[in-house]
Amino acid sequence: MWIRAKWSIVAAVLTAGIAYGAYPYVTLYRLGVAIQGSDSKTLESLVNWPAVREGIKEDVCDLVVDDPGPKNGSSLPPFGASFMRGIASNAIDQAVTPQALLAATGSVPPPARHRPMGRKAQDVEDTEQQASDVHVNWAFFDSPTTFMISLQARGQAEPIKLEMSLRGGAWQVQRVWLPEALLTNSGSPT
Repeated sequence: MWIRAKWSIVAAVLTAGIAYGAYPYVTLYRLGVAIQGSDSKTLESLVNWPAVREGIKEDVCDLVVDDPGPKNGSSLPPFGASFMRGIASNAIDQAVTPQALLAATGSVPPPARHRPMGRKAQDVEDTEQQASDVHVNWAFFDSPTTFMISLQARGQAEPIKLEMSLRGGAWQVQRVWLPEALLTNSGSPT
């Protein structure tokens, strides 16, 4: 009887450990499916958008402070620097949303497989292929409640890094580090 109870406890602990280890990978998979399926509601739940926007604002501000522009002796006074941060902040608040992410990926929801009038089947397939042009370089636990992911987008030299945190029993993207090329590209939708 005692041995049977011991095996039950070991099995429960092992099952819980495997579930805990697989949970962030399942969340990452759900994130990819939500992007490919244009599911903004799921994106809202899987990403802490205010925290992600704040992190990107910090990166943009660091980029502006580290590289203030031409070295001709004319740098922005403190007021000018804060004004620039305010403008960048407003632009990031408007551009870093689930809808903007979906628009940037050009994903087509699976139920909308019909092609719009005037579009060739190849155009629809090309659009779907763009959404899958990102692959995972690596993903691992940084701590028991932090999971790091490196994503490589086609045409980008540097990876996009994500940090997911375990909060309230759910994994959620808390921080995104974009490559400098994306941060400085003013024509980029995100």
